[in-house]
Amino acid sequence: MDEELFNNQIRAFLKKVGITAHREIEAAVRSALENGGLEGGETLKASMTLDVPALALHIEIGEDIRLE
Repeated sequence: MDEELFNNQIRAFLKKVGITAHREIEAAVRSALENGGLEGGETLKASMTLDVPALALHIEIGEDIRLE
């Protein structure tokens, strides 16, 4: 196994996940604020699931996101 390639591939995947998730959460929060679905002081529960079927890997990561 090429360790450097492997690590670079993981980093690229995580970067893509992070950037996409950030963009989507930010857009959803802005939309909810605009349409009255959120007031702006909430704490949002968030979770993300990572699946790698070939490795039988399935984990869920959760965190609270405070708006204020």
